[in-house]
Amino acid sequence: MAIIQPFKALRPQPQLAKQVASRPYDVLNSAEAKKEAAGNPASFLHITKSEIDLPESVDIHDAQVYEQAKENLTAFIKRDVLFRESKDCYYIYQLIMHGRTQTGLVCVSSVDDYENDIVKKHEFTRPEKELDRINHIKTSGAQTGNVFLAYRNNVGLDTLIENWKKTKTAVYDFVADDEIQHTIWVVNDESTIQEISSIFQNEIPCTYIADGHHRAASAAKVRAALGANAGKNADYFLTTLFPSNQLYIMDYNRVVKDLNGLTPAAFIEAVSLKFNVEQLSKEPFKPQTLHEMGMYLNGSWYKLTSKPGTFTEDPIGILDVTILQNNILDGILGIVDPRTDSRVDFVGGIRGLQVLADRVDNGQFAAAFSLYAVTIDQLFAIADAGNVMPPKSTWFEPKLRDGLLTHLIYE
Repeated sequence: MAIIQPFKALRPQPQLAKQVASRPYDVLNSAEAKKEAAGNPASFLHITKSEIDLPESVDIHDAQVYEQAKENLTAFIKRDVLFRESKDCYYIYQLIMHGRTQTGLVCVSSVDDYENDIVKKHEFTRPEKELDRINHIKTSGAQTGNVFLAYRNNVGLDTLIENWKKTKTAVYDFVADDEIQHTIWVVNDESTIQEISSIFQNEIPCTYIADGHHRAASAAKVRAALGANAGKNADYFLTTLFPSNQLYIMDYNRVVKDLNGLTPAAFIEAVSLKFNVEQLSKEPFKPQTLHEMGMYLNGSWYKLTSKPGTFTEDPIGILDVTILQNNILDGILGIVDPRTDSRVDFVGGIRGLQVLADRVDNGQFAAAFSLYAVTIDQLFAIADAGNVMPPKSTWFEPKLRDGLLTHLIYE
């Protein structure tokens, strides 16, 4: 059964919450982060993307960057921008996006559970991304990135959380610049804390990583690296758990830098061996069902429909991300491992489909592909089977903000 614990969060003063809260470190590059944090000394980006406070000549993985993160975190605490909770608590985190509400439980989850597959995974991780977070956590002493977990919804837990929201006052409640509302309640009642822990220990057999595979893997490797010097806080990692019936998965699309030596006409001919190819207008094509995808090439959108033999009926083989990978990215373009091949990049559905065409039209990429979104049931089936999706298969929205609740691994 799933082991979770309350924790003493490092969090902002209520009047500073909106200023502190920042988009996740991994959805912004350094230039975007610097622009977003400009004029805001309380932005948590000074900690999660601390290279913005160093000369541009400094490599983003240089030791100076992690030391700067530690220095900035210490300064935030000294300036009383952030303070440490006086007792272990759970936290309820509600997000409202376009009128749609989802509510999660913020806690720390067991590293042992992660290593024993009670926290289930569906992606491999990239070593260089792991190393970045390992260095950030070890140097700063803080898990600043929240791992987004899902669980099969539990009526008792749903009722408990909704009752708390109705009867208690939120400590944070603001609408961010992207118009997403963020509301957080502190659960500090001992009997309620025990009840929540008991539900997970007795009724919820496992949780599933929805977003944050690298953050979870890094937390486990930090504990291993610390060895005998690891304190009890390092046995846990920062998570927010959402019931499956509240989650929304968006498409996660692909762009490729070249056509592997083929002309556009030859590439389309190769694609047509595995897909029915229909040329469309210049309007972006959003797939409406499984086994169809969009392709943008040479100024036009195409609808691709999978032919028999391009997929299998197993949980992995039936996914359109798998079909694209096996039949086009690998089969035609020679992109064998999309986790490590720099010829492919990934674009979250929140950015829209026009950005795919824009990246091709500006000459940065040669072709783009729009995909049908993976469902939460497909994700669970794959994780339960111990299988792994192609990387960047799921994009969850809305995103949790960094900086509102941080877990310190050193006392």
